[in-house]
Amino acid sequence: MHADGDGWAAGPNGTRRWGVWGAAGLFLVAYDTDSVLMQHRAYWTANGGTWGVPGGARDSHETVAQSALREAVEETNIATDRIETVADIVTAGPYPADPERPELPGGWTYTTVIAVTPEQLPVVADEESLELRWVPIPELPKLDLIPPFEEALPLILARYQEWKNHKMTT
Repeated sequence: MHADGDGWAAGPNGTRRWGVWGAAGLFLVAYDTDSVLMQHRAYWTANGGTWGVPGGARDSHETVAQSALREAVEETNIATDRIETVADIVTAGPYPADPERPELPGGWTYTTVIAVTPEQLPVVADEESLELRWVPIPELPKLDLIPPFEEALPLILARYQEWKNHKMTT
């Protein structure tokens, strides 16, 4: 299907955000080790050299889960047949249109899709990554995290813990 999400949208305070229809990322937890698949971002990318989750621009025909999974496959070559999406959270935006820049659409959001897999799956980095690594949850704050992800991490972890607690009681 045609990828129509590549392009800029209006961000806050005169900035731009990648993804005409918004963006989504995959917070993938291997629940046997409570570790998260993290991406050390290539230096040429926005906030290069920091750590975040695989993700990118949404296409108009995709759900946030479809977008996050597609981006994860593109950036990590991960097999999705053993991945279950369990929640999604808007972790940035929406940002309104900017009348000073009418060529940029408004309404941009970043949605973090929380997903689980029974174990750490093999991954292969693409050109957008310096490294991919499964990182234990308690070690995440020790990484140089991309600022919006760092800010959203407590909310993401709380939502994951809610899912985990519910799973353990059912």
